[in-house]
Amino acid sequence: MKQTRFKTTAVHRGVSKDKAYNSVITPLYPSSTFRFKKIGETAGYDYTRSGNPTRSALCENLAALENGQAGYATATGMAAVTAVLHLLKQGDHVIAGNDIYGGTYRLLDTVFRNLGIETDFVDMRHPENVTAALKQETRLIWIETPSNPLMNIVDIREVCRSVKQTSDALICVDNTFPSPYLQQPLELGAHLVVHSTTKYINGHSDVVGGAVITGTQELGDRIAFTINALGIAQAPFDSWLVLRGVKTLALRMEQHQKNARALAEFLSRHPAVQKVYYPGLESHPGHETAGSQMKGFGGMLSFDLDPRRCDMDRLFEALTLYALAESLGGVESLIEAPWHMSHLSMSEEAREAAGISPFNIRVSLGIEDTDDLIADMEQALKAASLL
Repeated sequence: MKQTRFKTTAVHRGVSKDKAYNSVITPLYPSSTFRFKKIGETAGYDYTRSGNPTRSALCENLAALENGQAGYATATGMAAVTAVLHLLKQGDHVIAGNDIYGGTYRLLDTVFRNLGIETDFVDMRHPENVTAALKQETRLIWIETPSNPLMNIVDIREVCRSVKQTSDALICVDNTFPSPYLQQPLELGAHLVVHSTTKYINGHSDVVGGAVITGTQELGDRIAFTINALGIAQAPFDSWLVLRGVKTLALRMEQHQKNARALAEFLSRHPAVQKVYYPGLESHPGHETAGSQMKGFGGMLSFDLDPRRCDMDRLFEALTLYALAESLGGVESLIEAPWHMSHLSMSEEAREAAGISPFNIRVSLGIEDTDDLIADMEQALKAASLL
């Protein structure tokens, strides 16, 4: 397929696979196994854990969207993270942001630490902190930008440039928050990109999945071997759902970020809100960096509620359009409290070091009407007022 622009690629790449009936939608192949023509000869697939036509179509699509050489779909977002971490061996060292997703933090700080892989968590808003933490044993740099939940911005270009001067460590970027529509880390110097496709790429809150996209085929082959060996590839039906969802990614992201910008501006003027974290605001310290490496500022934000002025539980109860839930990136708006929910697996000390407070609220803006979302938040803040 010739090179096309993002919206066209999202709709067409990996689709035209049906040579029998010319279906305009990629067929779903739920088969667990495939008939051999003879010993050692297949029609391209033998067992779905190792390869499946529907999953291959999705992988082709995602690799194209990230301008990568190879893509792989996994059972969950955490399975994608696990696949990358299994490139490491005992004695290796990882540098990660100190404010990353709680599930990733837990995996690094407990499971892989117990396997003899150490991680230093640093404030990556300052690239010099990454280079200062480099060791001879460092084999992986884990970047999340914008970060979860405080929307901190890491300068991907600068981190990649400075690390590559003195280290051959792999650099992986969790690109879940911006999606490939808004940010393409491989173009900025990273070696790998991971996604929770549960979120924006699928976009409909009806499937869990993950993806790893690599900048080289050699690295892709290593990831493919690991995913197959661990048995963590995505199921055919889930792959079909994600491939369906990705077609509207660009259109959805435009509405997501339109709503996020409007809510951020509203909250920044509200007396019950102490601070708003959204890189689209000029007051955000990472605004310029985000603008230089992203096409937009995304559909996620968080804010600190003033507990003297507003009761958090009453706020959540009063909202009608925002569901209290831990996920993000769907067509519906979601809201949660990271200290108590998505980042509860981190120790209190780790949460405090990352800047997360018990009164921080994370919002995933859906694609509803902007004015309706603002009105709902306004009435809920009023209903939860302590003044």
